[in-house]
Amino acid sequence: MTTLDREQTRATDVAPEGARPRPLPLMVALPMAVVAGLALLAAFPPYGVWALAPVGVALLAAATHRRRLRAGAGLGFLAGVALFAPLLEWTNLHTGYLPWILLALLQAGYLALLGVATAWVSPLVDRHRWAWPAVTGLLWVGQEALRDRTPFGGFPWGRLAFSQDDSPLLPLAALGGAPLVSFAVALAGGLLVTLAWRDWRRPAGHWRPVAGLTAVLAALLAVGGSVPTGVRGGGDTLTVAIVQGNVPRLGLDFNAQRQAVLNNHVDATLKLAEQVAAGTQRRPDLVVWPENSSDIDPLRNPGAGYRISQAADAIGAPILVGAVLLGPGEGQVRNAGLLWRPGSGPDLDQLYTKRHPVPFAEYVPLRKVARMVSSEVDRVRSDFVPGSRAGVLDAGNVRFGDVICFEVAYDGLVRDTVTGGGQLLVVQTNNATFDVAEARQQLAMVRLRAVEHGRGALMASTVGVSGFVAPDGRVDGATGFNTAAVVVRQMQLGDGRTPATRAGVWPEVALAALAVAALAGAAVLRRRREEVAGG
Repeated sequence: MTTLDREQTRATDVAPEGARPRPLPLMVALPMAVVAGLALLAAFPPYGVWALAPVGVALLAAATHRRRLRAGAGLGFLAGVALFAPLLEWTNLHTGYLPWILLALLQAGYLALLGVATAWVSPLVDRHRWAWPAVTGLLWVGQEALRDRTPFGGFPWGRLAFSQDDSPLLPLAALGGAPLVSFAVALAGGLLVTLAWRDWRRPAGHWRPVAGLTAVLAALLAVGGSVPTGVRGGGDTLTVAIVQGNVPRLGLDFNAQRQAVLNNHVDATLKLAEQVAAGTQRRPDLVVWPENSSDIDPLRNPGAGYRISQAADAIGAPILVGAVLLGPGEGQVRNAGLLWRPGSGPDLDQLYTKRHPVPFAEYVPLRKVARMVSSEVDRVRSDFVPGSRAGVLDAGNVRFGDVICFEVAYDGLVRDTVTGGGQLLVVQTNNATFDVAEARQQLAMVRLRAVEHGRGALMASTVGVSGFVAPDGRVDGATGFNTAAVVVRQMQLGDGRTPATRAGVWPEVALAALAVAALAGAAVLRRRREEVAGG
């Protein structure tokens, strides 16, 4: 290769200092951003093509590379709309288009910030091409860390990690939780874009870096698949029953027939008790009812309390009831998991109150301002009061960690139940206001949590999907949607801690700090380039 050939090659891959390298043509980048969002969408349930998540990351990285910051923001936002609008479509089934559109646009805004960051670090990855995969992974983790916490406590739906429930990268959750899995997915996407961003007309020597990067990608998948998963400590087993009673009708008014919903769960438990008495079913040690299985406060309504006691006495096992409890103040309510024991009734010492009520669904922040946007906020008549302690409940033969509905998406809320002594994980949820896509997305999160903490887990829903999850992420006994079902399984208990459980938030902190360092390093290179250009 001549000196001139080398310089022409360098111009396509690594721009000389002081020059402004050229991005992809805008007519290519625009559809690329849309396809990036759609590829990311297809990685999540109900589609579940997990391998498309790195492809979506790579396409967005390529589209925004070397762009001006405003263009990077626009392309990131475009990808975000293509991802979040269909991913969150279940939010508009019963509340109208406005909440869905506002939520999708808000989430897309975070990918706009990612597009800005990706464009900003272009000089850094042009100068150090080997760093492009790692920088891509770090920026994704930083973006997700911000989105998971802001505003009003954040909304972690759509994290890369939650698309990997069938992926060989899922076991990495046992080492560093969801942030490490997201980093690995984005790192794989960075490897893909680094492989593709080159002059493919170069001679044979050009294939050496291609082979090297391909080997790194294969090694990443191999390492992920080789991480050991399973129950940490313990060894005892527990027979658990999930009761999915179903509702008279789907929608926001599912609880207009609250007595019917409660009766469905009582009657299904009584039928299970008959099967136990007949010897056709194993007697459970614990029965789990879903969120909103009793929207009638059983502590204040004698009729509701009587019916739950009837079920608990018949089955001869404690029932975890998902109940809406009045108080503590006037016009306030609590979304709670309450242990109801046979013979003695409610155990008020074993009560978990949901710590992260959903804004604009379970409570309305800035209600006067929100009402000016949509009067639909007044459907939330009483604000749910958050609880203050982790959901670790003691049923006598087991201590388990309880989280309610969307709380499964938040790392710290789940981890607290394990560090507090939970031997298995329970997720109570109500999907009656959504659809099967939302339920399957939520089950994917339960699978990650089981692997992350080395615990058996289960999800109990009013309408489905309910099911048991082994500590290696495998699902057993999954129910259908909008059906009544009872599933009984033996679960192995755990009491050890995975590296992810021990590390807590620190892997995410470290990765986010490195993302900030990458942004700072790019700032230094940009300033030097401006000095060279101006000198």
